[in-house]
Amino acid sequence: MIKSENFESIEHDGVVQKSDNNSVSVIISVESACSGCHAESLCSLSGTEEKIVEVSGFYNLAPGDNVTVVMKKSSGYKALLLGYIFPLILLMVILIILASSSVPELTAGLASIAALIPYYLILWFFRKRINNKFTFTIKV
Repeated sequence: MIKSENFESIEHDGVVQKSDNNSVSVIISVESACSGCHAESLCSLSGTEEKIVEVSGFYNLAPGDNVTVVMKKSSGYKALLLGYIFPLILLMVILIILASSSVPELTAGLASIAALIPYYLILWFFRKRINNKFTFTIKV
């Protein structure tokens, strides 16, 4: 991940997998935070993962071209809110309400975790609408 000079976008280097008139598929290699560690070869937690990003629009690119995928920083914050912050708040609110209403701790804990299932199901059902809010562009 590279922050751009104006700090308004987040950039990732990638390689074009396929390109057509409507979109471009780019493979981005995401490295773990400890991938630069000297003990990386001995550790089972380190590694890299490849992600495929679909970028809408026509770009004159061929498979194998090196590109930079750019996303607005505000889109990253929206993803952070939807994926981590809101579920954490939901979990904590339900846990506090149930624990303060004399529900056994185990039941309160399991119920607060179970409350995340409908939350993530709602996200899954609205994934196309949510996906339209996150736009990627390509900088060659």
